Amino acid sequence: MAWLQIRINSDNKTAEMLSAELDNLGAVSVTFMDSQDTPIFEPLPGETRLWGNTDVIGLFDAETDMQAVVTALQARDFLQQGAYKVEQIEDKDWEREWMDNFHPMRFGERLWICPSWRDVPDANAVNVMLDPGLAFGTGTHPTTALCLQWLDGLDLQGKTVIDYGCGSGILAIAALKLGAEKAIGVDIDPQAILASRTNAEQNNVSDRLSLYLAEDAPQDMQADVVVANILAGPLRELFPILQGLAKPNAQLALSGILTTQAPAVVETYSQAFDIESVAENDEWCRITGQRKA
Repeated sequence: MAWLQIRINSDNKTAEMLSAELDNLGAVSVTFMDSQDTPIFEPLPGETRLWGNTDVIGLFDAETDMQAVVTALQARDFLQQGAYKVEQIEDKDWEREWMDNFHPMRFGERLWICPSWRDVPDANAVNVMLDPGLAFGTGTHPTTALCLQWLDGLDLQGKTVIDYGCGSGILAIAALKLGAEKAIGVDIDPQAILASRTNAEQNNVSDRLSLYLAEDAPQDMQADVVVANILAGPLRELFPILQGLAKPNAQLALSGILTTQAPAVVETYSQAFDIESVAENDEWCRITGQRKA
């Protein structure tokens, strides 16, 4: 079946209204795409978070009168001159097209993240089977990659690891597969807890992974390794909590931080941690350190 799509440049104030209007005009689907390659992190429950500069894409049957669609959108002041594009879309197996974009990825020396529909590249490696889902964390984003590379370089045998802001559970699961005795995942989003549990079961490590909503997490839990891949602002606010989670001499990794934000985060965490390094990937960075004894 052939399709037509209209791509409209919008913003986070009008994107949802535009989506509703495209639905009313007969779009079979409406998607949001970042027009400035800015990542979106896990939303709060019930929250729809959009990029500051968003392309709204409406997909229509090829028989649709797209000029009528354009005219209707112009009447509602949704279109500006040169801010939209109508184009033909090649008919494809869209599910297969989506799946083909995800490949096994290697992090460090031992660790691979593999979608379930792909063959494992190295059966003797440490393989985490993880499919893209509703919670943030598949290894494709630089912040996740930085954390996975760091975990791969640690000796985790017999250690307890806390993944604060666990999202898909990828970091906690990777730690367990790399030899950690126990992992604890904490998140504010119930969807993240569900995704982490599902992924842990797929990787046969659910018996060693404890999961908590942040509000329900035990007050006395501590770990040998603490990793938090969130955002710079929340990380600074979470300093008292993450400090308390780290045993004396515990290893710490913080990510989700733009390189320009690193000095402020380092300043905050230097109160309780000896900062060891700041590793960069694209415009993102990872800060690592050790809890002061």
